[in-house]
Amino acid sequence: MIELSAAQVAAATGGRLHADPDVTVTGAVIIDSRQAGPGALFVALPGERVDGHDFAARAVAGGAALVLAERELEGLPTIVVDDTQTALGDLARHVLATVREAAGTELRVVGVTGSVGKTTTKDLLGQLLTPEAGDVEDAVIVPTGSLNNEIGLPLTVLRVTRATRFLVLEMGADGVGNIAYLTGIAPPDVGVVLRVGVAHIGPFGGVEAIARTKGEMVEGVVEGGTVVLNADDQRVAAMVDRAAPGTVVRTFGTIPSADVRAEDVTVDPTGRASFTLRVAGGGDVGEQHVHVALGLVGPHHVTNALAAATVALRLGVAVGDVAERLAAATPRSPHRMAVTERPDGVTVVDDAYNANPDSMKAGLRTLAVLAGRTRRSVAVLGEMRELGDGARAAHDEIGRLVVRLNIKQLVVVGEGAYHIHEGAMQEGSWGSESIYVPDLESAKELLDELLEPGDVVLVKSSLGSGLWELGDHLSAAASSAETAKDNTK
Repeated sequence: MIELSAAQVAAATGGRLHADPDVTVTGAVIIDSRQAGPGALFVALPGERVDGHDFAARAVAGGAALVLAERELEGLPTIVVDDTQTALGDLARHVLATVREAAGTELRVVGVTGSVGKTTTKDLLGQLLTPEAGDVEDAVIVPTGSLNNEIGLPLTVLRVTRATRFLVLEMGADGVGNIAYLTGIAPPDVGVVLRVGVAHIGPFGGVEAIARTKGEMVEGVVEGGTVVLNADDQRVAAMVDRAAPGTVVRTFGTIPSADVRAEDVTVDPTGRASFTLRVAGGGDVGEQHVHVALGLVGPHHVTNALAAATVALRLGVAVGDVAERLAAATPRSPHRMAVTERPDGVTVVDDAYNANPDSMKAGLRTLAVLAGRTRRSVAVLGEMRELGDGARAAHDEIGRLVVRLNIKQLVVVGEGAYHIHEGAMQEGSWGSESIYVPDLESAKELLDELLEPGDVVLVKSSLGSGLWELGDHLSAAASSAETAKDNTK
């Protein structure tokens, strides 16, 4: 973060100063006392199970210069606010505005939202933009994983320095108004809407409410900014009507009218897509086209790549460079279609960070492609959460799709996912083609016995279902076995 005195932090957050006003924050803004270092600002967030105030002294002992808290902490340099989460957002808003107003700043903020694909698109953007910024610390800031809520986004924004050229932010939502709040903290120069789906539909109550919320991105870009919309999704394409006068709108997709589009899409036996990237001309620039071969596994990544390409082109990256960097791009966040080739010949596809009906279908189709006709496909699936009243039907539909895709083996883990097993059985699975197990330990024991050389196994669920632990276990299982064998020689 840029250096701020305690007095400046108090002014930005509306807090009451219980510290030397000249104390200076020179380090990171943190919410975990174990990350404390010299000059840090520790934000004491209260929680259901852990209260950050209980760890403030530890943070100061670790080097933190200042604490942002909801009550005075005796003996500790503290700024007291009514709500630390709100104050965190206020501080992030202040820091970003300060950097943007600095003379000569080149900072551009990119915001990405959508029901699926946010994290991958954000990670792709980081890899497309980093070479443009040069070898300068903090020149490109991209969060690891999905720091996309009212806490994670401000923490990412607060990493900004005066050397930052590109700040790429993922913006998630579980209710109407969430994206508006996040864009209020960090108004994007370029705002991206990927897709409107049924992820987290439970808290929203319906897909139209999801569309209204994702469209808040369009309204949240800076004056004269750019909105990037998925032309293949009718609900997203319709958001053009929410763009303010003077906003530039660019579209991406596979339909002919898209400004940046993919043509002649093919998928190789490893699940990697190739296509012709065609960019519509404008002004004195004619239409451009270039071949793109993605390194990411899964044909659904074509949409993510198109979105990232559209942003990068808008920010001045040459189309040839876009193609080369997309080809070289790799997964940057854990448990996101991470492919492990085990020494015993089993291929593990760990996509257990998140799941909703759309991403689950995409993962299963990728599994079918990877296995082809010669390898056994194994789908290990857990619960898709926050689907509300439609949860049973959504899980049932996934089970039926497993059968239609001719996935050879289905393992359903946990009570919340049971209806995947039920749907598969109703669709025609018989015998042991679909197996239900109640918990992770049962799944580990089963799969350690079940998997054979040549199998391709997909692990997918919502994060809260915990199947990421199973993904780690399966990815490491064979290497551990090999090490044990070596040690007995």
